[in-house]
Amino acid sequence: MSSSAPAHALDTAPPALDPRAPRRVRHQPRRRTLTIKQIERIAAHMIRVTLTGDLEGFISLGFDDHIKLFFPDGTIDAAGAPTMLSRDFTPRRHDAAANILEIDFALHDAGPATRWAAQAKPGDTLNVGGPRGSFIIPTDFDWHLLISDETGLPAISRRLAELPPGARALVIAEVDGPTDEIAFATKADANVVWAHRNGAAAGASDVLAQTLKTMKFPSGDYYAWVAGESLIAKALRAQLIADHGANPKWMRAAGYWRRGAVAIHDVFEN
Repeated sequence: MSSSAPAHALDTAPPALDPRAPRRVRHQPRRRTLTIKQIERIAAHMIRVTLTGDLEGFISLGFDDHIKLFFPDGTIDAAGAPTMLSRDFTPRRHDAAANILEIDFALHDAGPATRWAAQAKPGDTLNVGGPRGSFIIPTDFDWHLLISDETGLPAISRRLAELPPGARALVIAEVDGPTDEIAFATKADANVVWAHRNGAAAGASDVLAQTLKTMKFPSGDYYAWVAGESLIAKALRAQLIADHGANPKWMRAAGYWRRGAVAIHDVFEN
């Protein structure tokens, strides 16, 4: 009599892994002091700061990774040193061979980062920490959806630059007006749709939701990435699932900031 596996054996087998599931990689972060090499205004309210210096061992594998930048808040601590505040920023481009790190700054309401960026000049230094880890989203989807306001443009810029030839992407980006649009370099087939607030306060406009309603999506499986004001990002996630059949497992929605709050980063997964 031949032997056979017990009837419950299949129940104990590990589930098949989704080859397109994102994965997390942890890094060993450390603080670095970098020097400004170049400053370039790339839009009416955005500048690109190129840093150089102690970048040995710097690792950033995900297009929406975050690093900590440290800015003086204008006060002095008990030891007589400037009090520093940290803010999260996207490492837009790291070139190890050239030993440079590019960071884009959206200039908005006065805050420590905007104050620093507005008066920064080559030769100035900046303390940088991280990233603590990377969230790596595979590129082998039929197409990619990228939605954000100004705060997510550096991540979108990096994603488009890293997508391989033949990849397809749809970008819906909110800015105040045409002078705030930026140029994206990419080898992918990218359709960029700009949504203008036209003077409305950032975080108080439904222009992204309204633009999304008008879009006809390409066919096939897609990964949706959404970033911006926290409540808006959460609502856009719900809209994509309800109205556009987005797969929650193939989606990342993040609140990069929240109206009336500081130093906020939310991720919506449920």
